[in-house]
Amino acid sequence: MVIASIADQISRTVTGMGETLAAPFTDPVIRLGVTGLSRAGKTVFITSLVANLMDRGRMPQLEAAAKGAIEAAYLQPQPDDTIPRFPYETHLHALTAPDPHWPEGTRSISELRLSLRVRPQGLLGTISGARTVHIDIVDYPGEWLLDLSLLDLSYADWSAAALARAERRPGGADYAALIAGLDPTAKLDEAEAQALADRYTEHLRKSREAGFSDCSPGRFLMPGDLAGSPVLTFAPLPAGNYPRGSLGAECARRYESYKRNVVRPFFRDHFSRIDRQIVLVDVLGAIHAGPAALDDLRAAMAGILSAFRVGRNDFLTRIFQGKRVERILFAATKADHLHHSQHPQLTAITTALLREAKDRADFAGAKTQAMAIAALRTTVEDRIDHKGSTLDVVRGRLLDTGKQAAFYPGELPADPSHLLSPARAGQDKWLDGDYSIMRFAPAPMTRRTGEGPPHIRLDKAAQFLLGDRL
Repeated sequence: MVIASIADQISRTVTGMGETLAAPFTDPVIRLGVTGLSRAGKTVFITSLVANLMDRGRMPQLEAAAKGAIEAAYLQPQPDDTIPRFPYETHLHALTAPDPHWPEGTRSISELRLSLRVRPQGLLGTISGARTVHIDIVDYPGEWLLDLSLLDLSYADWSAAALARAERRPGGADYAALIAGLDPTAKLDEAEAQALADRYTEHLRKSREAGFSDCSPGRFLMPGDLAGSPVLTFAPLPAGNYPRGSLGAECARRYESYKRNVVRPFFRDHFSRIDRQIVLVDVLGAIHAGPAALDDLRAAMAGILSAFRVGRNDFLTRIFQGKRVERILFAATKADHLHHSQHPQLTAITTALLREAKDRADFAGAKTQAMAIAALRTTVEDRIDHKGSTLDVVRGRLLDTGKQAAFYPGELPADPSHLLSPARAGQDKWLDGDYSIMRFAPAPMTRRTGEGPPHIRLDKAAQFLLGDRL
């Protein structure tokens, strides 16, 4: 473990030194990481961001766009030929077709380079002329993020935490019953190990469907080309002294192999090279799922974000320590599911939910911000009379039926502690509120020339993440 950490540090140092020394002689590059757990909206965010940077009519809060400093935007091949290209055109067609539909979610890592020709304003622009700024957007499954928190956990520690979580989640009782009939000290039987991993994966899948966030290891749910391999054929077991060659010893060995051969390379080759980060969080979905799901989201995000190397990217830091994440935006997605009058509450809840991670990043010198956004607006706002009172609602096309419907999700509290306190206390349900969600389909859109897809605060998000470099 120590040798691997030293090797990773040396690799980051060499990479950082090379990038830093080359920087004055190359076009500037902003490497933007798009992070979020499943169903947080990563694919839609990237698609809409790129579309709105190419056609900037709906980006008034991005200063470089509002002032006309961005002269052109164009896509070109990304610098890493070994990573699949993010299928931007396919996803944009899905969202903007006459009968629009949601694109497929992220299933593997991908990348896209958007290049902007930017002319500085004032005298500097007259003297220096336009320059090119490259934005390299990196997309990867949210499930893979969960694995970052495993890097500092032994097999015994992870097993204890996983088994404790399983007691309170769907499918956990079935898994507990299975391991109760096993002898972890017995000689390894490969079929038995595979059945164990399959049952644990089923438990994770049911937990995710119930709204829980921490369903690690992430690649059990999104295995890709690792499906069926020994590196994914392990599961948590009760603590014990397992003899060499036993089921328990082999599960522990494969867990360490998983960290060494799957998680650490991902962190080294992709995650640690990011210098701007947006964290997409489906806060509304967690609230709807109940107090346990909301607290699980808080704990999962705190664990994930502890892996971020945050701080300012000055010259010496980049040479000797590699890149740091210098700006992090915490974005509560699906703001279009709420009337704008409730957006301040959603932002406040998101800020409080991610307080631990935000404070850590602020202390290290990174700039952070929280906001409520919708990368693609699917609803319009309205007011209706209901039982003698007026409700602020949104109207949209329902995903399941295609029918238009008005929706009121419930009144979010102005004080986030009214949700976070019962969540931390382990309550089974909300005592003073009934929060619901609705699944909306993309709405058919009519775009004028020079306009990207409609959104809520995507321009403000872009200004925070990219504005200082444009």
